[in-house]
Amino acid sequence: MNEYLDTLNEPQREGVLTTEGPVMLIAGAGSGKTRVLTFRIAYLIQEKNVDPFSIMALTFTNKAAKEMRERIEKVVGSDARSLMMGTFHSVFSRILRAEAHHLGYPNNFTIYDTDDAKQLLRTIIKEKGLDDAIYKVNTVLSRISAAKNRLISAEEYLRNAELMGDDAANMRPEIGAIYKIYTMRLFKSGAMDFDDLLFNTDKLFKEHLDVLNKYQQRIQYLMVDEFQDTNLCQYYIIRKLAAVRENVCVVGDDAQSIYAFRGADITNILNFERDYSDLKVIKLEQNYRSTSNIVQAANSVIKRNRAQLPKNVWTANEEGKLIELIKAVSDNEEGRLVATSIFQERMQHQMKYSDFAILYRTNSQSRALEESLRRMNIPYRMVGGLSFYQRKEIKDLLAYLRFTMNQQDEASFRRIINLPKRGIGDATVDKIVVAANDHGAPLWDIVQNVTPFVGGRVAGPIDDFVAMIKRFALEIERKDAYDAAFEIAKGSGLLRELYEDKTVEGLSRYENVQELLNAIKEFTDDPERQDKSLGAFLQEVSLLTGQDEEKDKDPDKVTLMTIHMAKGLEFKYVYMVGMEEDLFPSQMMINSRADLEEERRLFYVAITRAEKRLFLSYALSRYRFGRLKNSEPSRFLDDIDPAFIKVSSKFSSVVESTPPPSQYAKKLVSGIRKTVTSAPPTRPVTYKPPADFVPGDTSKLQVGMRVEHPKFGLGTVLQMDTSGADRKARIGFKDIGEKTLLLSFAKLRIIEN
Repeated sequence: MNEYLDTLNEPQREGVLTTEGPVMLIAGAGSGKTRVLTFRIAYLIQEKNVDPFSIMALTFTNKAAKEMRERIEKVVGSDARSLMMGTFHSVFSRILRAEAHHLGYPNNFTIYDTDDAKQLLRTIIKEKGLDDAIYKVNTVLSRISAAKNRLISAEEYLRNAELMGDDAANMRPEIGAIYKIYTMRLFKSGAMDFDDLLFNTDKLFKEHLDVLNKYQQRIQYLMVDEFQDTNLCQYYIIRKLAAVRENVCVVGDDAQSIYAFRGADITNILNFERDYSDLKVIKLEQNYRSTSNIVQAANSVIKRNRAQLPKNVWTANEEGKLIELIKAVSDNEEGRLVATSIFQERMQHQMKYSDFAILYRTNSQSRALEESLRRMNIPYRMVGGLSFYQRKEIKDLLAYLRFTMNQQDEASFRRIINLPKRGIGDATVDKIVVAANDHGAPLWDIVQNVTPFVGGRVAGPIDDFVAMIKRFALEIERKDAYDAAFEIAKGSGLLRELYEDKTVEGLSRYENVQELLNAIKEFTDDPERQDKSLGAFLQEVSLLTGQDEEKDKDPDKVTLMTIHMAKGLEFKYVYMVGMEEDLFPSQMMINSRADLEEERRLFYVAITRAEKRLFLSYALSRYRFGRLKNSEPSRFLDDIDPAFIKVSSKFSSVVESTPPPSQYAKKLVSGIRKTVTSAPPTRPVTYKPPADFVPGDTSKLQVGMRVEHPKFGLGTVLQMDTSGADRKARIGFKDIGEKTLLLSFAKLRIIEN
């Protein structure tokens, strides 16, 4: 037996050793699920002699897959490189590369990113003469994406009375027709968008049972991370692949399901047991990340949700400090207070800037925070801004590389045909595309014989373009990714045009292109990489996520990001800002219980990112949509057990000038720290006060008096503290133990003997 098993607790160990049949690991925040998955795969390879080629592990980011593979490699060696491991999109794109011909696609199909998909939709909307103010491209793409995630094809969409009725009611009756044209144009271009990588994999397995059987026989063990984030399409693929052996292990936490807007379906994890009657459920409930106060505060929040799998997350970590609530007059004041707190905490505890993170519900909240951080010379980085691979000059060169690989790629053709300028206008490009559609001919066939379709003046430049692409195609066949890409960058004229622009912006764009070439060189220089072709590089780039691209030469910076971006990360100090009604929960997410519960799960995720300290802040006024509006504290603050939260004493002038509304006063009650043990805490006893309960006057409260609290029940005053502005009482309650309460806010009734 390998020694790594000795480092696991009992539930973790059970998760590693239970290899046969369906298994669901319910993994609470910070419970070490990555360790379990890593050691589970290592155990299969080392102890059960399972061929790594027959293990599939699916994750949601390339970064997560890379880290997991590296951990496994430390245990089992180079065998880890043979695992079929990666994101859903990357793993299934590899399958489609081998099998796409069954669906009529070329094996070197292009993968359209979101920008490419939007550009194609804009073209279709324009060609149909539709009002782009009504048919907004983001709305249309979202509608099509949602349909694909639910396995609804364009033909099924047009036959679905409910979907078509919804579109008509929203004044967009043509979405179904746009979806059909969009699908046809993608197919004709030999291209798939991100959703197609899943949709077409399901279609492949559904329509070609011989292909499905091949992968069912190959994959003996299937593991899925972050299962709560899967959509219907992903779940169906998982079910198909695992149907023969049913050696499927899913890992997730329903309390962290926060991606419904991307199509994630929480019922996949809530109802998994219905689909596998012999399912083994293992709960990982010990939190190794956060202090006891943070863990118990998070528990008190998430227990408010009805739709959940029961679990009792606990920790043997230190109790830690209480969660601090920061109140501000305005959003600008909130930014100043947060920046000041970061400065003080860093200086007092000798922390690094990278130990701090500021989380918010929406990106627009970052402005006031950025300004305050800059004023105090606090370095920061924003996660989720414009990524490297979305910059224009990078997309320009990538479009050249992609079109050289696949001459049916309409989006890339439109981007590069007049770049650098060749005197070929949009009207000419439209004529070429229309001719290809009218004749049912491949785009490249029309481009190679363009004279009958366009004026003689532009035929010459187009012929030159064709000759250039043919020359580039030969380079790709003879050279590796870097040499081919460099030749294309130089031969296309892109490098020269950028080099000749001596402005600061031009220099930056030129350096960005050089950095892309450096990345390709790094790709080809990797000794462990067998396929060094340009096609292999383009596939890897097209599947990158924002987090995967994130690189910073100076990592010691405060991190600013939305809570959605923070999922899976952890920081010693976390500041959750904007805890206000209509902001968090969002006013867009309070129309149904399901939406509100997802917002509460999002708050739970924010809380559980913190290791040592958690600060919550809200402003009493905030500029929104160009107007200053009054705000009130979020209802989610009421969800936190008052024993684990206190008002920050560092900013007393602000606190005194902005008293909270009375309905939120209970948050100011600070609880005494509980003794931490190595065993899970027992569930708190819920006390129900009598119907005639009314809080009384505590000005004459003394040691020894018996009192009643509406939540904590009956107790005896053990100690009084009358020093300072706030009078406090330490009270021993019968059912829950000792608490220290601020008498100015505590709702106590003195019980006369």
